[in-house]
Amino acid sequence: MADPARRRATYQDVIDSPEHKVAEIIDGELYLSSRPRMRHASAAFNLSGELGIPFGRGRGGPGGWLFLTEPELHFGEDVVVPDLAAWRRERLPSVDGDATFLTLAPDWLCEVLSPSTEKLDRAEKLPVYAMAGVGHVWLINPHQRTLEVFRLHEGKWLGLAVHRDDQRVRAEPFDTFELDLALLWADVSGLPFRASESGAMYGEDKAVL
Repeated sequence: MADPARRRATYQDVIDSPEHKVAEIIDGELYLSSRPRMRHASAAFNLSGELGIPFGRGRGGPGGWLFLTEPELHFGEDVVVPDLAAWRRERLPSVDGDATFLTLAPDWLCEVLSPSTEKLDRAEKLPVYAMAGVGHVWLINPHQRTLEVFRLHEGKWLGLAVHRDDQRVRAEPFDTFELDLALLWADVSGLPFRASESGAMYGEDKAVL
C-alpha cells in the first residue's frame, strides 16, 4: 500500500517516464519495468497468433473477440499495461484508432512473467484486475514453461489449472480451441528456467515519489 506521506503518482508521471520503460501506476505508486527479453516477447507473440486467428479473425474458430497487445488500461487512478488483452466484440466492437488508452475492463488478459516483474504481476496487478472486473487471467512463465489459468469468482481469483511444457490444453475462456503449449516456447533456444535459480527473481523498479 502506498505511503500516505509520499506524493501519489499521476498520469503525468507516466507521460514523463523514459520511453524504454513500461510505466504503470498502482495505488498511487509509479512502477517502471524494463522491456521484456526475447523469451518473454516470443511467448507473447506466439500466444497472440494462436488465439488471434481463431478467436479474433474467426479462421478455424468462432471469432467474436478483439485482441490488443500491451494496451494501456485506466481503472480509476490505476494505470496498467498487460502483455495481451481481449474483449468480446459485443462489449467492444472496435477501438478508436487515436485513443491512447482504454477504460473498459477486458474479458481476458495475459501477463507473461519475467524474473523482474513476477512479484508486481501477482501481488499488485492481479488485485487491480479483480477490482476492475476482468473475467479471466492467464499467467505464462516462459522460464518454467507453464500456463496458469484463473477465473474471477465473487471478486476473487479462482485458480483453475496449471499446464506446462508441451501439453495440449483447453483453457477458459478459449476452451473451444486446443492450444499446443509447445508452440509458445518453440522459437527460443536454451534450457527451461530452474526453480533453484530464483534467488533474486523479484526485482521490479518502483519509483518513489
